[in-house]
Amino acid sequence: MITFIPLAHYYSVYVHVCLFLVLANLIHAYTLDIDDPKNISFLRSVGYILLFLSIFYLGLRPISGMYFGDMGTYSRYFNGYAYGEPVNVDKDFAFHYYMKFVSNFTTVHGFFFLTEFLYIIPMYLISKIHFKEYWFYSFFMFLVSFSFYTYGVNGIRNGVATSMFLWGLCYQNKKWLMILFFVLAALFHKTLLLPVMAYVVTLFYNNPKVYIKTWLLCIPLSFVIGGALISLFTILGFGDDRLAAYLSDNTSVENVGKTGFRWDFIFYSSFAVFTGWYFIIKKKFEDVFYHQIYGVYLICNSFWILVIRANFSNRFAYLSWFLMAIIIIYPFLKKQFFEAQEVVIAKVVVAYFSFTYLMWLVYYG
Repeated sequence: MITFIPLAHYYSVYVHVCLFLVLANLIHAYTLDIDDPKNISFLRSVGYILLFLSIFYLGLRPISGMYFGDMGTYSRYFNGYAYGEPVNVDKDFAFHYYMKFVSNFTTVHGFFFLTEFLYIIPMYLISKIHFKEYWFYSFFMFLVSFSFYTYGVNGIRNGVATSMFLWGLCYQNKKWLMILFFVLAALFHKTLLLPVMAYVVTLFYNNPKVYIKTWLLCIPLSFVIGGALISLFTILGFGDDRLAAYLSDNTSVENVGKTGFRWDFIFYSSFAVFTGWYFIIKKKFEDVFYHQIYGVYLICNSFWILVIRANFSNRFAYLSWFLMAIIIIYPFLKKQFFEAQEVVIAKVVVAYFSFTYLMWLVYYG
């Protein structure tokens, strides 16, 4: 375990290392062209170092429910399974069977390390498969995402489930594998049914202009009648009892600092919306896969906006946010749009990470 870093500063260390890397990447972009063999060799080496360090830094963190949220709960489940307790099959049973299985051959620390591996490796795989020698840029975007750290150390079940969805997206030409990973994602965390269903919808209808207009419409709609929409979703029985509780336990306007109508999160969500609009509508970027994941993002993010006033609505937001990194970086790594595109990419990473850093200053600093 990593015990030499105080738990109270664990996230601060991570954020400031990311800040250093983001600025170093910006400076490096001015020294070499993106397709220069030296640049590709450098990015490959740095990328594997980051892959290794990110898994070990988050995977070997000390067990703490105070600083890592749900980690304390999962450690209790794991220790119970290690001593022979029956598997909890009331909710998301695949994750509990996974814990039970792992408890047969490793300790609770090994469990969290393996889980972190499953969380991060799919981000590397989807980056490597879709962007080849430029995979570093995509993987780096995942690492500096606002929600990356949180779902690596706290909502780890949700984080692993979304990573399985990403893993499924690696197999566009092997539908049976894609379906397998999508099913596993939903069995690990049933909220993944939303992006899975959204993906199915995009197979039959995928008009970015319509989805963008729908997303824009959801903002005033939620602002005006958001409470009624939350009640409707609750009555319809969306999700399990726990998610229904998130929907029904509304928070007052006085507590808008962390719940309520989150204009800051809508602003953050708009990064991906604007990127897709710019490249698909304005630049006429044609790519079937990109159009699909952009459609999935808009459908899922639109649903979140409708329930944005609900308690813990960030858990719904993550059902779209986990796609933000690849949606933003994808066009830059597939086609030349700008002179000195490597510099533009580095500036995009700076802008994207700026939200993460500013949120750390506001809420955690």
